[in-house]
Amino acid sequence: MTQDIISLIRENVVQGRVTQDDEGLDEGKVGQPGVTELVTEALTAGVHVPDIINNGLTEGMKIVGQKFETKEYFIPDMLASAEAVGIAMEMLEPHLAESGITTKGKIVVATVKGDLHDIGKNIVSILLRGAGYMVKDLGNDIDTQTIVDAVENEQPQFLGLSALLTSTMAHMGDIIQALTDHGLRDKVKIITGDTTEHKALVGRTGVVTKQRRNCSCDFTYIKVEGAEEFSMLSDRFELISKATSPPATLPLPDIPEG
Repeated sequence: MTQDIISLIRENVVQGRVTQDDEGLDEGKVGQPGVTELVTEALTAGVHVPDIINNGLTEGMKIVGQKFETKEYFIPDMLASAEAVGIAMEMLEPHLAESGITTKGKIVVATVKGDLHDIGKNIVSILLRGAGYMVKDLGNDIDTQTIVDAVENEQPQFLGLSALLTSTMAHMGDIIQALTDHGLRDKVKIITGDTTEHKALVGRTGVVTKQRRNCSCDFTYIKVEGAEEFSMLSDRFELISKATSPPATLPLPDIPEG
């Protein structure tokens, strides 16, 4: 029974079905349990939370990434699946501690002031939560002081900054300077999305980026300052860290199997 529920959760993630009212990509799905109903059923049946996350949600998103890579899925399809995973993770969050799952670290993410683009940030946030990270999403159009305050109060290991517009990318430099002025710069690693424009920021903002186009979901990898390698959205939709230089990251254990 456990494997049947897990399989259905995985299938409905691929279909992008949050609830039983959603149509999904295939016909005839309306009225059948969606991800939320199936997760509720799995919890009631005593299915281990790590099984739900690893074998249901994460494996489902892995399939979505493969479909995106082969052009079978497009961004709206990926967003639908990511939304299903995000809502499922919210449902599972109260059960994580009971299941012995410890967070791999904390990440604050935000789209900088003047920029309203947040699709990539939202997808990354959802996948990070699914990978076992605590994510504080400040939203979009966030001013420098709010971000600095969040770093000071939340004490994250990582700060993710998102900006799509060339005119707003300069705010990243303002944020990093503000972190330096508040004595916080050496206490957090900076993550940024990667485009040609972001590469131009290297040296001005202190954020290291590197263009990589070989990940299955066709999003670029992410580099973290001071880390040998920190790539996100890989072919297994995992966060992979080989950071060795201080300040060190928290240990990144795998979510234990049930």
